[in-house]
Amino acid sequence: MAVGPRSLSALDWFERLAIAALFSTVVWMMWSSGRRDAFFWLYCVSEGLVVLFVLIRRPAATLSMRLQDWLLAITATALPMLVKPGGVPFVHVDVASGIVIVGIAIQLSAKLVLRRSFGVVAANRGVKRSGPYMLVRHPMYLGYMVTHVGMLLLSPLGWNAALYAAAWIAQVLRLMAEERLLLTDEAYQAYAGQVRYRLIPGVF
Repeated sequence: MAVGPRSLSALDWFERLAIAALFSTVVWMMWSSGRRDAFFWLYCVSEGLVVLFVLIRRPAATLSMRLQDWLLAITATALPMLVKPGGVPFVHVDVASGIVIVGIAIQLSAKLVLRRSFGVVAANRGVKRSGPYMLVRHPMYLGYMVTHVGMLLLSPLGWNAALYAAAWIAQVLRLMAEERLLLTDEAYQAYAGQVRYRLIPGVF
């Protein structure tokens, strides 16, 4: 079910503050680790923008009120934050780190296009067509998945593999929930007709 934004202002602000608190905590943990390499700065900028954009974002034209959509969004967002460093890297560290950086760069480019339309739960805050959105309809999720692959190659623990597998399943289901809501908008229907693939070019 999707309803108008006026009746959801309190819920909208709850989501904003929860997201801001979660991602601020992640950025603070990264800062406290003492790491200051290229990965660190890209990561902090990318996740820091989440906090900024969610606090200044525009109201949604529609916002899903389906409990399962909220649970999918929370699961897909939170599970990757529980991974642990450890194990012997599956490939050379520079290769895995390069994959991580590429994934963060994809995320960052998508966030810079979304700006005040950023959200976590399925909602309609306008259709974006530029930048990575010309290639797939959900490039930010693609960026996160590429990042996860690189992180798993760096720390190939069974725990991490299980977390990422569950997160990817939740991410795809979350994506489909967003598509269900967005495809009620004629503008998004036209966009979906122009950009065929949802997540992976040539595949899905």
